[in-house]
Amino acid sequence: MHISKQSAGILLYRNINSQLEVFLVHPGGPFFKNKDEGAWSIPKGEYIEGEDPLTAAKREFFEETGQQIINGDFIKLQPVKLKSGKVVSAWAAEGDIDADNIQSNVFEMEWPPRTGKMTSFAEVDRAAWFKPETAKIKINPAQAALIDELESVVL
Repeated sequence: MHISKQSAGILLYRNINSQLEVFLVHPGGPFFKNKDEGAWSIPKGEYIEGEDPLTAAKREFFEETGQQIINGDFIKLQPVKLKSGKVVSAWAAEGDIDADNIQSNVFEMEWPPRTGKMTSFAEVDRAAWFKPETAKIKINPAQAALIDELESVVL
């Protein structure tokens, strides 16, 4: 039996002058370099069977931003399924971090292709706060449901 990959993440949100904003990250590496709409994501990552998904979500948030979200009220959102078949479990949490000051971990891949040369790239190359309408355009289409649910819970 094939177990689909599972991912866990945190949808960070804040209220600025009664305006909801959500925090999204843009994946690093050459594949996403010139992609914008539909390429952004909540900070998230894979976790293994038996690992607590919320613990994994907090770890992945730290790995992708360099900032920790430990305390607070974590609101469990309905999992979403990506086109790849990966299931993303997510929690909404209220907080505020400096999107211009993130520190992501790095990954290595062969680049340029078929050169045998390994190059390092940041897992996340940038982050930003968006109003929900804009965020739903920027985010991976399957993850837009997380923003819809957040709006129904906090507004």
